[in-house]
Amino acid sequence: MGIERDAPGLTLFCLPYSGASATCYSPWKARMPAWLQVRPLELPGRGRRMDEPLQTDMVQLAGRLAEEIAAELDRPYALFGHSLGGLLAFELAHALRDRGLPAPLALFTSATAGPSRRDVSEYAIAKSDEELITRLRQLGGTSDSVIANEELLELILPILRADFLLCGSFAYGQRQPLAVPIHVFGGKRDTVKVDELLDWQDETSTGFSLDMFEGHHFYLIDEQARLLRQLRRYADQHLARWRNRSARRQAARAAG
Repeated sequence: MGIERDAPGLTLFCLPYSGASATCYSPWKARMPAWLQVRPLELPGRGRRMDEPLQTDMVQLAGRLAEEIAAELDRPYALFGHSLGGLLAFELAHALRDRGLPAPLALFTSATAGPSRRDVSEYAIAKSDEELITRLRQLGGTSDSVIANEELLELILPILRADFLLCGSFAYGQRQPLAVPIHVFGGKRDTVKVDELLDWQDETSTGFSLDMFEGHHFYLIDEQARLLRQLRRYADQHLARWRNRSARRQAARAAG
């Protein structure tokens, strides 16, 4: 199965992990085919939105993002998020549904436990600098040179602290499964275990898959090529199905 060159493409909205800006997905743009447009979403308080206040309320942020991308949802799209970004992508999918906006063709979550049974209480209280630095070392995605650089830490730690509070604000509540396929990715040596990743299948009324990669929480850096191949394969399948449904609808209208 393959996407034809003149076929409508798919936009992949990508949500960053704790402490990161949208630029963490910039390398993906050159590694994806032209029909799969990588569209990183910058969160307030970092990158080009550095002048905006950091956000610590998951529902409010998801609603804000839904309104910001609403005008771009007139073409096929999917959502991807790693770690905190995966949880935010899930909340965003619900915010879009609540507003009656077009649904994504798929939701991709990476290195984050399913939401129904997860405990976010450890993130609900602001952490000290020392606790944040310890957490950075545990996650393994930040080099020692960055941690030793006081100027960089002054930039990173406030963002990381706010992002942990953002995670701590998540409340599952009463959720109806999304009518959207969910594809889950994880690292085999991550502290997020397989049974926690499998919890995501409760959040969809349609398709589900789980792919595991070598590596820890930030497997997506070392295993980037393999991850992007899987993303492209799933996106190819969903976009082809979308095109077939569109063609059938057009044929039915023409016949009617």
